[in-house]
Amino acid sequence: MSDASVPRPRLSVVVPCYDEEVALPELHRRVSAACQTVVGIDYEIVLVDDGSRDRTWEVVRRLADGDGAVVGMTLSRNHGHQLALTAGLSLCRGERILIVDADLQDPPELLPEMFRLMDEGADVVYGTRATRVGETWFKRITARVFYRLMAYLTEVEIPLDTGDFRLISRRALDVLREMPEQHRFIRGMVSWIGFRQVPIVYDRGDRVGGTTKYPLRTMMQFAIDGITGFSIRPLRLASWAGLIVALCGLGFLAYALAFWFLFGVLRGWMSSIGIMLVLGSAQMIFLGLIGEYLGRLFIEAKRRPLFIVRDVVRSSAPVRRQEPRAGVDRS
Repeated sequence: MSDASVPRPRLSVVVPCYDEEVALPELHRRVSAACQTVVGIDYEIVLVDDGSRDRTWEVVRRLADGDGAVVGMTLSRNHGHQLALTAGLSLCRGERILIVDADLQDPPELLPEMFRLMDEGADVVYGTRATRVGETWFKRITARVFYRLMAYLTEVEIPLDTGDFRLISRRALDVLREMPEQHRFIRGMVSWIGFRQVPIVYDRGDRVGGTTKYPLRTMMQFAIDGITGFSIRPLRLASWAGLIVALCGLGFLAYALAFWFLFGVLRGWMSSIGIMLVLGSAQMIFLGLIGEYLGRLFIEAKRRPLFIVRDVVRSSAPVRRQEPRAGVDRS
C-alpha cells in the first residue's frame, strides 16, 4: 500500500537517535503516553537511527515490532543530528509534527499545552529554556553566548535559548522540506519560514541516560553552520574591519613620513614588525571567513543527497497503550 493511500495521522513525533539504546525504552513510554493523552491512538513515532555504534537500531526494531505506532529508520552512516532530523521529517505523515531529542531533556509532557497553542492559531510552538539542569557551567555560558551572537549576526530573528524542540504544522513542514541546503540549521530554517510562531517556556531536565553528543568541536561547527547559513554580516564586518585597518595604515604612513622628514631616520622597527604581524593575521582570518562561505557554495553545487536510508521498519501490531507515570515533571 502506498503512503498516499494511508490516512494521515493527527500527530507525528520525530526523534533523531545516536547511541541512545539506554534512553529509548523510557522515551517510548513517555512519548506514547503524551501522544495518547492528546490524540488517542492516532499518532506515529518516527525513530531515526543516525548510524549508531551501540544497539540503538536493535532497540528501535524491537519497539516497532511490539507497537504499531513506531516507525524505525536507520541511515547508512552517521550523518549528524540535523540531517537525521531532516530524514525523519521527510518520512513522517502527521498533520502536526513534534520534534524531540531522545535524551528526554525536553519533556514530551508539554505536548497538550503545545497542542492548545496550535489550536489557537499557531503554526509553530517552540520550547524556550528557562533553566538547564545537569549541564556544566561551560556549556551554559557557551550556549548563552552562542544564541546572543546568532541574534546579532543573523538577519533572521531566531528566538534566544531555543533548540529544535517544537511542534510544527503540516504547512510549515511542507515549506521546510522544500529547503534543500546541505548545511542545515533547523531551528533557524523554521524561523525563516515565518507564519505564527509562539514560545512555551519550560525547565530543561537532565539526560535519562547516555552522554551528550555535542562536544565542543561539534558545537563550534554547529555555530558556524548557523551563522553562515543565515547571514552575510560576518563578511560585512570583515569589510568594515579592512577599512579601519587601512585608515590606521595611512595614519601610520603619514606619521613615518613626517618623522623621516623632521629627523632623517625611522625608528621603531619592532613596532613595524608588530603591525605587519597584526595585519597578516587579520588577512588570514578574513580569507578563512571568505573560504568558509566559498566552501559551502562548493558543497551546495554538488547537489548530493542529504542522507542515505539503509532501512525502514513498520509494524502491523496494534498501538501499545501507555499511561503517564506518577511523579513525571510536567513543568
